[in-house]
Amino acid sequence: MIKVGILGAGSMGSGIAQVASQSGHEVVLADTNQEALDKAKAKLAKIMARLVEKGKFGQDVADGIQNRISYSTDMADFAGSGMVIEAIIENLDIKKKVFKTLENIVGDDCILATNTSSLSVASIAAAVENSERVIGVHFFNPAPLMPLVEIIPAVQTSAATTKTSRDLVDSWKKVTVLAKDTPGFIVNRVARPFYGEALKIYEEGVADFATIDWAMTELGGFRMGPFTLMDYIGNDINYTVTETVFAAFYYDPRYKPSFTQKRHSEAGWYGRKSGRGYYSYAEGAEMPEANKNEEQGKEILNRILVMLINEAVDAVFLNIASPEDVDLAMTKGVNYPKGLLSWANELGLDNVLMHLDHLHQEYGEDRYRPSVLLRRMVREGKTFF
Repeated sequence: MIKVGILGAGSMGSGIAQVASQSGHEVVLADTNQEALDKAKAKLAKIMARLVEKGKFGQDVADGIQNRISYSTDMADFAGSGMVIEAIIENLDIKKKVFKTLENIVGDDCILATNTSSLSVASIAAAVENSERVIGVHFFNPAPLMPLVEIIPAVQTSAATTKTSRDLVDSWKKVTVLAKDTPGFIVNRVARPFYGEALKIYEEGVADFATIDWAMTELGGFRMGPFTLMDYIGNDINYTVTETVFAAFYYDPRYKPSFTQKRHSEAGWYGRKSGRGYYSYAEGAEMPEANKNEEQGKEILNRILVMLINEAVDAVFLNIASPEDVDLAMTKGVNYPKGLLSWANELGLDNVLMHLDHLHQEYGEDRYRPSVLLRRMVREGKTFF
């Protein structure tokens, strides 16, 4: 069983280290910050104690998981690894520098993986001599609990690297999907309207935050409404991803950021972590009441839903991923109540197209343009699956 190196001891890196160790690998978790390593070690001990207490496994298993992880401030300890997964700051220049250093530490057969959620894997791969061994392996937070992992080969990645990486992550009892190296991959691309269209509905004065969240959870079956979820993720992080995707798609209006979110981010209203976001999380603060008008709620849900479906259809049209992997990614990566393409079949592709055409005509904005594939499938009387 290969040795696995993880670079970055934040919540994502430490979570991936736990996943690999639970599958029996010797793991080296490295970070330049000793305090981050100490926190990761203490957090894992707490998680293991809780799992033993709940009877998930015995103390001997918990001890084994912890003992297989070594903590280091020196990347040289990655020597002998079969795979190194980088999970550091989303900064392309820093990642390229790190990969160049890693190449001189590990052997020629070591796979170099990046956990980036939005950056070009091809750009990272270009920083090393043997770019065929570089691949994107994108986990979702928290890594031990979220089943999905996006496998993203760059244009330079060899078929052998892709297969070995996917087989390895599959052996960790994860659900893997294959995605093209394009901005946002599957999940962060397809999910943009969940936030963007909700923000636009708010900015138009159609409904407040609580009402939009109520429509999506109570009527749509989503686990969290868009504003609750943005507060959970952090408005600073979510806005940055939106800006990154918008720029990466050459400013396609479909991914246009919102001034409301920009102002919340600028104000330091990041959400739960700052105590204030779209909602107040101060002690004793009460959540605002939603206006539970079912007719209005259905209109809100349908508007956001058809935009999500359109994005999912377009991902298939542009060969970002297969229809099966798109639906799998959205249910396993962000807990959507149904796969969007399966949902489209239920609603009727003709109804989805009609709704989008209406929005496109009403607003005259390119953000509402229906996917070519959606129009083609309706014309030919086809459905997904």
